[in-house]
Order: sequence, then structure tokens, then C-alpha cells
Amino acid sequence: MREARTRWPRQRDSAPPGSAASPLASVTPTDMDVCLRACAAHSTKLVAGLDRRRAALAEALRHLLAVHAATRPAPSTATAPSLPLMRRSGKAGGNPAAALADELIDPLLAVGNKALDCGYEDELKLAVLIGDTVLTQRKGSRAGWRLRARTLEAMGAEAAAIEAYERYLSFTEDDGFGIAAKVVGLRAGARRQDELLRRLEHDCPAAVEHADRPVTESWAEGLALQARGDWDRAEPLLVSALLAQERTGAPVTELQEATSQYLGLAMEAAGTDPAAVAGLTGTVGLYAEQRRSRMRGPVADPTFGGVEWTTVGEFRNRIAGKSICLIANSQRVGSSSMGAEIDGYDLVVRFNSYRIDPAATGRRTDIHATIHKHGFNWDQKVHTRLVFGGVAGDWKHSLRNRLVPGAQQYLGDESLRWPLRDIGRVGADVWPAIPTTGFNMLWLLDHLDVSSRLDLIGFDFYESGAYRLPGAMRMPITSVHEYTSEKAWVMERAQSVTDMRIRLR
Repeated sequence: MREARTRWPRQRDSAPPGSAASPLASVTPTDMDVCLRACAAHSTKLVAGLDRRRAALAEALRHLLAVHAATRPAPSTATAPSLPLMRRSGKAGGNPAAALADELIDPLLAVGNKALDCGYEDELKLAVLIGDTVLTQRKGSRAGWRLRARTLEAMGAEAAAIEAYERYLSFTEDDGFGIAAKVVGLRAGARRQDELLRRLEHDCPAAVEHADRPVTESWAEGLALQARGDWDRAEPLLVSALLAQERTGAPVTELQEATSQYLGLAMEAAGTDPAAVAGLTGTVGLYAEQRRSRMRGPVADPTFGGVEWTTVGEFRNRIAGKSICLIANSQRVGSSSMGAEIDGYDLVVRFNSYRIDPAATGRRTDIHATIHKHGFNWDQKVHTRLVFGGVAGDWKHSLRNRLVPGAQQYLGDESLRWPLRDIGRVGADVWPAIPTTGFNMLWLLDHLDVSSRLDLIGFDFYESGAYRLPGAMRMPITSVHEYTSEKAWVMERAQSVTDMRIRLR
């Protein structure tokens, strides 16, 4: 018999996370100076180690504090010292409040997101603090509401997370992150969880006899009985502990973990008894369904509307002999008049959150190349959609979450998931930066070398600024890519270069 875990959260007397009485249910007004001091204090606690997530957080904190120091106003004896990177707001004569300055918003949100990625209790508390700070100063911040929602979800405060996600949706027109489906999935998961617990309550009526006992006591005694092989007496105690967890508002993450452990013990006790196993099948199915719903939201058509997977070889055959243009998401394209000329190519390739203005950008999109992390334009009908991603599991999860049935005829399979790394075998020792979607696509077309003409339209590597969907325009241009190296690679292979067009073939 496997060793049973004995760790169990203490019984809570406070309100359930996300309930009206919970401190997580609403934004806690937080001054910038408090947030900055917390960030500085957290930075001193982080030490070098093998945890790459905390290393990334430490780097984000260093950047935040560097911006903080670089933009600090010079001290003056004539006026009271002002807090760095803050502007003062408030009525004359009143006590002015520190306001979030433009220079600080992106570094601060970056710290919040890196803290969330860590997933540890201290870092989640820091992410909540940053979210509260941003939303105290900017109540309509989409990035602030999304950070708050994701953090609350990670903490298991599901009701509050749903509220924050809905506030995010109220401020955006382009749901590029699939938040609406996420909310539907969370609610569906909560319904399945409730159904599962009601089933346990119905199937184990003896659990009510232990309803008034503390969670820890019921769980510990139940585990001890199960370890001695007395499942008939252990089950009511374990079920009562689960119901008490629900009643006292345990975070969803803890309740899921506890339910998983209970089902594992129940299946172990059932052994090879067909009747006992059959009795658990429906309960296990509900548990699996609530987990799936929360992770990915609804999938309207599991077959993706009849889409056909395409391999790298099949993709090569489809583009062979065709003239191809790749259209940058740049202001240089958005202010051009090249629409008709762009539509004259055999194949038009666009990227991520591309924006269509027929006179400037052309109308057609034959191939949509996108990173897996957001869902901009996934609902636009194209011949082929190539979704790029460096981590196979995350890539698969995004396809299940974001792919729109019927919006594409062909979908790149795993052989086309990460071209530079997987097809070219170009490692981080040769190309340290994360390749952009555009570079992955361009490298692939150059590597296949079957196009009769290969042109880049409007590629100035963001010198003219971005030209994207409105929702994406609010997102900063990421700093994880190396645009200088990508530009050098392109220019080394260019056969001709004009203001609007770089010709590689």
C-alpha cells in the first residue's frame, strides 16, 4: 500500500476566498510607495539558485528598481522631497496621493507577471499587491485586471478571479487571450465540482456524523484507518473532510488536490472489485471533467471543424513555385498604398495580431503565422495556420484552447511547431534570443527554398512603430527577442532593398 499524505490545510474561520467578506474579493487601495518598498524588500530576499522562475523575477525586480533610480527627481531643499517615479494627485489642501507614472507601469506589471509565474505563496502575495497598486491608480487597466484575475485563479480564489476576468473583458474589444472561454470553463468546472461533492454526500451518508469535526482531525483519522485497511470506517471521515473544506471556503486548488487524493485512495481500496470500480467511474469522470473545464474552457468541435494537419513536407509542396510576400505589422505598411500589389502575390503571409486596411495592407491572408500565447486573429479564415511555440505541452494546450473550428483548412503539426530550433537545430548557444514569429516563418521559407519569389513588405523591425489590432496595440513590444540580430540575418541574404520591400528571391 502506498504511503498516504497526512498534510492537510487547517480549518478556516474566515470567509471563503472570493466571497463578499473576503479581502481578495475587491481591490485593496495601495499606494505606490508601499508597493515599491515591498518590491525592494522582496528583491533582497531572492538569492541565486537553480529556480529559473525566481531568477527571472529577480531580473525583473532589478530592472524595475533601475528605472526607479534613473528617473528619480533630484532632491531640492526648496520643496518637500517627492517619491521617485510618482506624480502627486489630489485636491488642493488635501493629503496628496502617490500616482503611478507612465515610466513605471510596464516594469511594474512585468514584475507582477514574473511573480505569478513563480507560483509560490510569497510571490503570489507580491503579484496581488502589484495588481492592487495598478488598479488603485488606473481602474481601467486591462493588464492590471488580467494580472489580478490570473493571480486570484492561481491562489484558488475562483469567484474573485471570475469577477476580475469579467472586468478585463469589459475593457477590451479583442479577446486575444481567450478570457471569455476561460470564464465559461471556470464556471463549468465549479458546477462539475459541486455535482461531484453532492454525489459523494449522497453515496456516503455516514459522513454527516462527522460534520462538526475539524478538517485536520477527520482527515488524519481517516488516513490512519485507511492505512490499516479499514476503508469502511475511513471513507466517511475523508468525505466529511472534503465537505468541510467546501463549506469553510478552502481555495479551489486545495479542494482539487484533496479530491484527487481521496479518489486515489478510493480506487486503491476498490482494487479489482468490478462493482466498486464501476461505482467510482462516474465520480472520477466528474473530477476529470471539472479539471478539463477549468484548464481549457469549452471546445466547440474537438475535430477543429475538419481541419487537416500538415507536416513540414506537405507544407513545402503546397508553397513550391509560388510567389510569397510576408507583411510586417508596422506603421510603414499601415500608412502605405501597397494593398493591390500585396494581393497580387500567390501567397500572402501575415503575423500574430495583424490588422487589415485593404488599401494599405491588402485584403488576403493565405497563411497566418502566430505564437501560441495569444489568440488574435485565430477566428479569421485562412488557408493555413502555423502556430509556433517552444514548449510542446503549452503549444498543445493552446491549440485546444484557442483554435476556432472552420477558420483554417490546414494546421501545422508538431514538425512545424518551432522551426528554427527543431528543423534548423539552431540551439541557444548559436542563437540565444527567442526567435520572433516573423523570423521563425521567414527562416522556414528560406530553409525550404522552393519559392519563386520571396519578399518582405514593410519590415523595418519596429523603427516606424507597430500597426496591429487595437487590443494588441496596448501591449508593449516584447524585449525577449533580438531584433538587431534578426535584421542582420535578413540583410545578409537580401538581393535588393527598397524603402518598402526586401527581396530574398
